[in-house]
Amino acid sequence: MTQTRIVLVTGGAKGVGRGISERFLAAGHTVLVCGREAPTQLPQVDGRSAVFMACDVRDAAAVDALFAGIAAQYGRLDVLVNNAGGAPFALADKASPRFHEKIIALNLLAPLHLAQKANALMQQQTSGGVIVFVASISALRPSPGTAAYGAAKAGILSLTQSLAVEWAPKVRVVAVSPGLVRTEQSSLHYGDDDGIAAVAATVPMQRMAEPSDIGDACVWLSSPAASYASGTNLVLHGGGERPAFLAAAAVNKG
Repeated sequence: MTQTRIVLVTGGAKGVGRGISERFLAAGHTVLVCGREAPTQLPQVDGRSAVFMACDVRDAAAVDALFAGIAAQYGRLDVLVNNAGGAPFALADKASPRFHEKIIALNLLAPLHLAQKANALMQQQTSGGVIVFVASISALRPSPGTAAYGAAKAGILSLTQSLAVEWAPKVRVVAVSPGLVRTEQSSLHYGDDDGIAAVAATVPMQRMAEPSDIGDACVWLSSPAASYASGTNLVLHGGGERPAFLAAAAVNKG
């Protein structure tokens, strides 16, 4: 039987984070989710609900208070899933320096601070712990319209490798890089249902990922079954993106 663990999922009440929270709940773990405001409905599975803890992950003092509360209430933290993040569409030459600073703060600096606090707690535990960074395919290919976001996620992949060396063997550090994921906010990026379907058709698997797909990967990577995985990045993109030159070429259309 899987041992129940204490899992913190930042931004774990909506979108990809909700899918992650639900998969950890389904696996029998105690799930804590944090955000700036309490959600209207917490992730629930089979009558078991996640626990909400208020925290703006960009506020260092709030993060310190969050981990102090976890230590006081639960006495440990076994898994941190650094999921909170995101960015609106903004062309790099049109966005202000302040805008770029905010994107980097949310998607790179905040996860680093959270990881520092988690590591400090996990290093004191006999069983150590696991830190999962939710990165993005944007770190591995051009990210037009979200350039600062892609750069921040590339920084996350570098952090994953460096922290895995610094914090081993007690703490494993891994990353998951989703490709296109269908969430309640997909329309903001891809348009109406027809637009979403058209984008999904460009993926070799003929669909976008579901948040639960990302959740399953996080559960596995943080489990004893992946005990030798550290400093690694699991790319979940449904086969990637078909190279544009294949459509443009006048031959070899098979």
